[in-house]
Amino acid sequence: MALSLVSGGVGGLVGSRLDPGGGPGARERAEAFPGPLGGVPRGVAGIAARALPSVVTLHVSGTGSTGTGTGFVLDDRGHILTNDHVVEPGGESGEITVTFHGGDSAGAVVVGRDSGYDLAVVRVGGVSDLTPALLGDSGTVRVGDPVVAIGAPFDLAGTVTSGIISATERPITAVGDEGDGDEVSYVDALQTDAAINPGNSGGPLLDARGRVVGINSAIRSAGDGEEADGGQGGSIGLGFAIPINQGKRVAAELIDTGRATHPVIGVSLDMDYTGDGARVDTGDGDGGPPVSVGGPGDRAGIEPGDVITSVNGRRIRSGEELIVRTRAHRPGDRLELTLERAGEMRTVSLVLGSSGGGTA
Repeated sequence: MALSLVSGGVGGLVGSRLDPGGGPGARERAEAFPGPLGGVPRGVAGIAARALPSVVTLHVSGTGSTGTGTGFVLDDRGHILTNDHVVEPGGESGEITVTFHGGDSAGAVVVGRDSGYDLAVVRVGGVSDLTPALLGDSGTVRVGDPVVAIGAPFDLAGTVTSGIISATERPITAVGDEGDGDEVSYVDALQTDAAINPGNSGGPLLDARGRVVGINSAIRSAGDGEEADGGQGGSIGLGFAIPINQGKRVAAELIDTGRATHPVIGVSLDMDYTGDGARVDTGDGDGGPPVSVGGPGDRAGIEPGDVITSVNGRRIRSGEELIVRTRAHRPGDRLELTLERAGEMRTVSLVLGSSGGGTA
């Protein structure tokens, strides 16, 4: 299904996946929008009052390209998390202006970005008294949980909407405007019916206690992508957010090194395969070996032409979905794969490798 990235002024197609991890302890079950929260009002009003000081609007400009999006403060050093497609219009030499909820603005620079996860970290300087957002645990989110989205839809900063979690671990694949294969994002998303529109990209999706559980990134719009405003239709209750557990890991890597690592199986996939599952390339093309020599897949016994049908018992229907499921994990995690070879099913176990890019 065709999805739209939700940064204002930037159109595209989209997709996604989730990452394990998160905080310890049992899940807290709460009534919808409980309160009070630290003396602020009850319900959505209380969540908004607590979260809005941490939410910012980004205006990005580059050579012949502009965009508007949202982000939220990570720490008191000025780091702000947003989507990669929000900062992308600025290119290498563009300008980024961050506007805080109180109205103050500051220039920002990109610390690191990764199109594969559709995440970026920018940093503002010379700003004091920052209010970092309270980060939650997306691994505890359940279907039906109440959530609040905050962002700048159509540049209307500080807009608050509410809804529920409609689905979890929804695999979607995002492609940039030019359809460049190097600009594909793979995310295992949280789906919500809270209204999300162009300009909401990079903003927080908050749970009933005001903790960030996702980064709003994409929507499904009515029609076929031919909307009058350049393919960016409005909300029809199908919004998608990158789980915060994945966001926390990637943000930490971007801050520390300027780049993010991708967990890999060490195989090349036949993305034209139309059968059920993800087929490893047969090696008939001019590229490198379909199974990286000495890589995780090679050590596990994966061979060219194998069709991977499940990961840790979860059904895989395409190469894109295999990449999504793989990137939900960390390098070093162990996966159990079911694959079909010459009509026979077999199971292999492997430890994920690490790469700065690649497919699977």
